[in-house]
Amino acid sequence: MTEFGVNFFPVVDPAVKSATSYYDETLRLIELAESLGFTQAQTVEHYFSAYGGYSPDPVTLLAAAAARTSRIRIATGAVVPAFTHPVKLAGKLAMLDHLSHGRLDVGFGRAFLPTEFAAFGIPMDESRNRFVEGVEAVRQLWTTEDLVWKGRFHEFGPVTLLPRPYQRPHPPIFIASATSAQSCAAAGAAGHHLQVVPSVTSAEQLSGMLDAYRSAWDGAGHPPGERRIQIKFTCYLGTEREEAHRQAEFYERRYVEHMARAVAPLAAGDSADYPGYEKFLDKAKNYEFQASLAANKVLAGNPDDVREQIAAVRAQFGVDLSFSLQFNPGGLAFARSATAMELFAAHVMPAFAGQEVAA
Repeated sequence: MTEFGVNFFPVVDPAVKSATSYYDETLRLIELAESLGFTQAQTVEHYFSAYGGYSPDPVTLLAAAAARTSRIRIATGAVVPAFTHPVKLAGKLAMLDHLSHGRLDVGFGRAFLPTEFAAFGIPMDESRNRFVEGVEAVRQLWTTEDLVWKGRFHEFGPVTLLPRPYQRPHPPIFIASATSAQSCAAAGAAGHHLQVVPSVTSAEQLSGMLDAYRSAWDGAGHPPGERRIQIKFTCYLGTEREEAHRQAEFYERRYVEHMARAVAPLAAGDSADYPGYEKFLDKAKNYEFQASLAANKVLAGNPDDVREQIAAVRAQFGVDLSFSLQFNPGGLAFARSATAMELFAAHVMPAFAGQEVAA
């Protein structure tokens, strides 16, 4: 059975929608998602700009979501170890695991926006090493008593974390990777799960990333049936194809414009930890909605259209995928987002309910 979840990446600013309204609507949509049979709800960590800035602390929003639901899993997609001391991050996530009664999935990401690294006083070229150390430090804090940690960036201990996570030995760990096959292979070798976003990479590159992940997972001897690969899309769904496409083009262009402003400092040159990321600005300037739609980088149309797109994605990238769908990019009216979710649950999701997932 193919699983479908919802995600919330707020591409919105106060001139369009207040933070209070965005949070209220998000929590209502998560409640709706649970009632409709979606299996997971997640949000991101970003700062300062309209490109994600309404979500500086995913744990806070997810704690509110946990209190209003009872079945749907909640997930970080992702938290950034580089910006939080591992003792603090491990403790916050362990608390959230208890508040949700073991419904937490933890996605970790490296981050890539220069303004965020500058604000935290962290060189971007340290991001990969900080990420690797942070994930492992959190994992060990969850599982080890009297932990003594001596890393490149942090030293502490002996400490025993309280509370220990609700899930044992710890919540499922996901690694978010935008473009790096190396990161995907490392995640597979470690037995971690994977989060990918096809809108920021080519189909060929994404295929290589997934191949590297699966090969590393299998090569390390992890059970094939236990790996989880989550692929994220924005989904604009309506009864009328043309209206859904108009809506999608408007909000996807807004998304690209906000992303372009957020990544603009990368255009000044290459970063050792982010090869190729300086090209994001060029991609944004050359964005064409119809090309993105044809390449299945965004899901849009009526239920028949979106069913066909999802089937094509599974055929191209593998039937072992789960889907995390954004029905509200931030500025969209609540009623439109809710209707799209209801249409998806009624007319798209059932088409994949009986399909087996390959090991």
